[in-house]
This record gives sequence, C-alpha cells and structure tokens, in this order.
Amino acid sequence: METASLPRDFRLYLLISVMGALVHFGQGVAVGWSVYEQTASPLALGLVGLAQFLPILLFFLPAGHIADRFERRSVIIASLALSTGAAVLLAWAAWLHLAVTWTYSALLLSGCAQILNRPARDALMPALVPPAQLARAIALASSLHQVASMAAPALAGVVLALSHSALPIHLANAIFTLIALTATLALHQRSRGEATAAASGGRTAAMFAGLTHILNTRLLLAVMSIDLLAVLFGGAVALLPVYAKDVLHIGPAGLGLLSTAPAVGSALAGLVMARVGVALDGRLFLAAVGGFGLMTVVFGASTHVLLSLSALTLLGALDSISVVIRQTVIQQATPDTLRGRVAAVNRVFISSSNELGALESGLLAALTGPIAAVVGGGIITLLVVAASPRVFPELGRWRRPAPP
Repeated sequence: METASLPRDFRLYLLISVMGALVHFGQGVAVGWSVYEQTASPLALGLVGLAQFLPILLFFLPAGHIADRFERRSVIIASLALSTGAAVLLAWAAWLHLAVTWTYSALLLSGCAQILNRPARDALMPALVPPAQLARAIALASSLHQVASMAAPALAGVVLALSHSALPIHLANAIFTLIALTATLALHQRSRGEATAAASGGRTAAMFAGLTHILNTRLLLAVMSIDLLAVLFGGAVALLPVYAKDVLHIGPAGLGLLSTAPAVGSALAGLVMARVGVALDGRLFLAAVGGFGLMTVVFGASTHVLLSLSALTLLGALDSISVVIRQTVIQQATPDTLRGRVAAVNRVFISSSNELGALESGLLAALTGPIAAVVGGGIITLLVVAASPRVFPELGRWRRPAPP
C-alpha cells in the first residue's frame, strides 16, 4: 500500500494517529520516570495506570454512544481540546515540582480525553478507505503509530537525561496535540452512526448495544478477551522504569531504548503486513499471543541489555500481528451504526489490559519483586493461550487468506 495513493482524509488520519502516539508514549516515559523518581515505589507506577483507566471504565458507555450519535470529527476535536489541557497541567506540575497527586489528576483528564477520542476515531477509519484495503490500512496506521512510538520514548529518554525534567516533554506534547487538532479540522469526511436512540430500542438498549453485539458475536468476544488477558498479565512495559534503574542499571536514556524496542518490532511487522497483507487466521492469532507471552518471560528473566532489547523487539512484532488481526475482525464484524459503541467497549478491553495491567504489575512487583512479577505474568499469558481453543473452539477453525 503506497502512502501517496491513499485518500487525502486517510493521510490526515495517519497524521492525527502519529501525533497521538507521540503524545501518549512520550508522556508515558516522562510520567513513569518522574513518578518513580519522586516516590521510588513500583506501586506508585501502578497507580499511574489506574488513574488513566478509571475515566475509561466510568465513561466508555456514554463515549461510545456519543461516537455513534454525533458527528465523529466533532467528537475528536472535543477530545483533543481535553488532551491539550492535560498536557498543560502536566507541564505545570513538572515546572513547579508539585506533589504526585497533581500528576494523577492530569492523567485522569488525559483518560477522559482518550475514551472520548478513540471510539470516534476508530469508528471513522472505515469510512476513509475502500473495504478491500481495510486490513492493510489498519496495518499501515498501526505501523506509523509504532514508528512514532519508537521516536517518542527515545527522544523523551534523551530529554530527561539532559534536562532532568519532564517539562520540555509535556510542552512538546501540547504542541503535538494542537497539530492533531489542526489536521482534524481539515478533514472533509463526515461520519455519523445511528441518528436516533429509538432505532436501537430506547436509550438504555442503545447505550449497551455495542456490548450486546460483542457478547453475541463469538469471534469478536474471543479475540478481544484473549488479547485482554494476555496483555493484562503479560504487560512488562509498566515496570520498564524499574528495570532501567534497578535491574539493568541503564538510567533514563536506557529507559528510552527499552520503551522504544517493542515499537521497533511492531513497526517492522506492521510495514510487512501493510505491504503483503495478513491472513485472518485464528491459529496465527493464538501463535502471536503465545509468542508475546514467551518473550515476556525472556525479558523478565534477562539481566543483559541486548537480550532484553531483543525480547522486547520480538514482543512488539508479535503484538502487532495480533492487534491487526483483532482490529480488522472488529471492523469487519461490526455495522457502521454500532462502530462507535463497539470501539468504546474495545477501548475498555485494551485499557483494562494496559492500565490495569500496569496496576497488577506494580502491585505484584511490590510484593514479589519485578522479575517474579514479569516472568509470572508471561507464564499466565501462555496458560491463557493454551486454554483458548477449549473455551473458543471456533477460533481454531477460523481462517481467511490475506486479500490480494
């Protein structure tokens, strides 16, 4: 898939996605390092994930309904305004060296922006490319997202090492968010799901329609549940500041490298899938998730920098394969009238695994130490994959070749 041949609005969509990745991953490194520097507590790192997850848990139903009820570009604009406010608040907290509770407050605001943004943005994407090219478009968007997420942690680590402050990173994030806002304003495409709640059987039924659709579609439920459990227990990323400082002894610049490694693997895998396509195959999906768990175990047990970086790179590549398959299945198995609400539920699944995974990792590391926490989580991921064919037998039988 050649970028120059893509529709104009999809190119703008890619720019919005890249800016979002720069903000998200740069913020993750800056907040993780500054919170650990302030508290020296793995549990405090876990609370970072909780602060971002709570708004998603509380507001995913209305956010999905908003993404289907209102014009999706306008919803994205509103969310980016909230993201700008969160970046400014984080910069203010870093400038004045405020207590860590201010950082958590900014993360709550960032979480509100995220759950408003992603359902509308995910629901908008299928309107921007031809249906036959959807899987490759998702792979390309994922790859560019990961390229940005490669650059952001590495640059954030260098900035932290040079300035010993998260302030420049948060100021840059405010600028990136404004660029995304400008690109969103330039979109020509107007996309709206369902015009009235009555069409889905009333407001309450409409609010829960996305969740009902997932529960009634076994393939959707399978890929979303397995991915949730895998990342929930296999999420080593939350403890990267601990590994950089206390296990591998490589400091903030090394933290940037560790944070970049999964994105390198993910970006390379995404570019290959965008070029040649990817088979929608349940066995490939399970193999990718199982490999993710295995690489988590290798990283958790490693005390050598090169081995740790290699494991994280492979982890990112395998995760990219499972993500593209999952996202393609979600888009293809969901009517446009429900895409916002299904995307909102999917965002809860993703955030449950990422943010609650960060909390789980922080709690377990505080009790058992970081190595036992990461290795144990990877083993649980492998057990989840081993049990999946019995719980979801249709997943093992499902396969569709890559489109030409």
